[in-house]
Amino acid sequence: MKRIMLKSKIHNAVITEANLAYEGSITIDGSLMDAADILEGERVQVVNLSNGARFETYAMRGGERTGVVCLNGPAARMGCVGDRVHVLSWAVMSDEDAREYAPTILALDEHNAVVRQGDL
Repeated sequence: MKRIMLKSKIHNAVITEANLAYEGSITIDGSLMDAADILEGERVQVVNLSNGARFETYAMRGGERTGVVCLNGPAARMGCVGDRVHVLSWAVMSDEDAREYAPTILALDEHNAVVRQGDL
């Protein structure tokens, strides 16, 4: 049996930009992507704490240590600058691996800097 498990979570990111005139995606600070083990082009789920929206898109790498979290294209309609979001990545793994796996969780401050990194 295979299970779809939480691989990583960027918790409480603040949307810094929304760019409707772009292909759909979310741009995330490259250092946050590295810390959360999210690759450019990887499918992510975004959960907006401010309006309840949940959607999937793909991650694009932003500048290192810029704090950028930008909704692009149609995703720009799913949130506003200042909204808090969680960005989730998932992995398919065997039942055995799923029972041992611990996802990476990054808790961010109001400037999208990591204040805590760990697992669930």
